[in-house]
Amino acid sequence: MAPRVTIDRAAGCAAAFMFMAILATSANADISVRFDEGAPKDRFTFENVGSCPIGASELVLDISGSKAGLIFDTTGAGAGVEVFQPLEIVSGAQSLAAITKVRDGDNAVTLSIAELQPGAKIAFTIDVDDTAGGREITVSGSEIEGASVTFSNNGKSVTAALSSGATALVKTGAC
Repeated sequence: MAPRVTIDRAAGCAAAFMFMAILATSANADISVRFDEGAPKDRFTFENVGSCPIGASELVLDISGSKAGLIFDTTGAGAGVEVFQPLEIVSGAQSLAAITKVRDGDNAVTLSIAELQPGAKIAFTIDVDDTAGGREITVSGSEIEGASVTFSNNGKSVTAALSSGATALVKTGAC
């Protein structure tokens, strides 16, 4: 006769819940986005905060939806005011396959990613000005609120908006 095994019901439920939680957890490759106002250069940083690499894909930063009507000020002549700065990759150039040329007055930039490892960052500096009549050369977090970042990979896209804290988290999904 086999020995009889009894399981405490609460302990059994807790163990089952933990097992299901482990099964439900999946690897991801989410992208953290941060804007830092600076003088004379503003900075955008994109970091793979997930646990797996991001392969060939595209990131589009679009500041046209911002509350302050933001634009990129890349030359001394044109839509921007006072100081101007062209786009300069300052971190992660090796992770890029290509980057679109940004002209004065543009409000979007496309980064073509070759591969971005977990914890790796891509950052660039550029001058961002507002066109809403505030202090045009200084962009606060609330002024960039509503700008967006779209991640595209294998025909699927996901978009996240920057918050008033000048950050966003693009949920790329499981990998």
